[in-house]
Amino acid sequence: MKLGYIDYLNCYPFYYHMFEKKPVDGVSIHAGYPSMLNEMLITNKLDMSPISSATCADVYDEVLVLPDFCLSSVGYVGSVILASKVGIEDLDKRKIGITSASHTSVVLLKTLMTNYYNSVPEYVTSGPMPSLDGLDASLLIGNEAMVYKAGPGIKVYDLGKLWLEKTGFPVVFAVFAVRENVVDKYREKIGSVIESYHNALECLKNEKSDLIAEAVRKYPDVEYDIDEYYNLLQFEFTDDLKEALNFYFKTAGDLELIRKVERLKYF
Repeated sequence: MKLGYIDYLNCYPFYYHMFEKKPVDGVSIHAGYPSMLNEMLITNKLDMSPISSATCADVYDEVLVLPDFCLSSVGYVGSVILASKVGIEDLDKRKIGITSASHTSVVLLKTLMTNYYNSVPEYVTSGPMPSLDGLDASLLIGNEAMVYKAGPGIKVYDLGKLWLEKTGFPVVFAVFAVRENVVDKYREKIGSVIESYHNALECLKNEKSDLIAEAVRKYPDVEYDIDEYYNLLQFEFTDDLKEALNFYFKTAGDLELIRKVERLKYF
C-alpha cells in the first residue's frame, strides 16, 4: 500500500512511531508537499494520505476520511502566513503570490480577501518560498513559513489567527483519507497505519522531548520553538473541528473556490 507523508514539521508527529520505532509492514511511504500528495491521491498514485481540506472537497465522494485525525489550529499557527508590503486591507487589485505547495491555505486566503476585506487581488502562482520581487504580498506555508525572515517594513499576517478572528472558527488544514476503491484490498494495512498514528500521538503526549529531538534532526533549518508549535496544533479530529471544516466547505463552496461538499464519508 502506498501512503503519503506531508514533508513538514506539522505532520511529523503522526509518523514518528513508524519512522523511529516500528515500520508498518507492506506500506511504502511517499513524502512531498501537500499539493504533490493531493495530486497523487486524486490520480490513484497513493492509496492513503493526509490531504488538504480543499482537495478533500474535490474528491469527497471517492475517499473515506479517518474520523480521528487532522491537522488543525485554533487561532495562531505560525506556519501559514501572508507576508505583505502593505496592510492586508490595502491589497485590492494588487499582486499576491500564492504558494504552489498548498491548496487549503490558498482557498483560505481567497475567502478572507473576498468575504472579509472586500478585495479582489491578482493572484500569481509562485514556488514554496516566493520572493516579494514584483509582488505586493506572498502566501507561505509549512516549514517555508517558519524559516521566513521578514525584511524591513514587511507585515506578516497569520491566517489561522485571522480566520478565527473573522469567522469564529478554527482552521482544519488537512484531513487523512483513504481511497474507497482500495479499502477491501488493504483493510488490514489501513488498520495498521491507523494504529501507528494512535501510537505516535501517545508518544507526543508521553515522550514529547524525544519526538521533538528527532523532529529537530529531521528539519534542522526550522529555528522555532517546536514544543510550542506542537501545542498550537490540533491533531485529534474533534466534533468541534468537524463543524469548523463544514463551515469552511460551505463558505468556500458558496464562493465556488471548491466543489460543494454534500457529506463526507468516514472510514
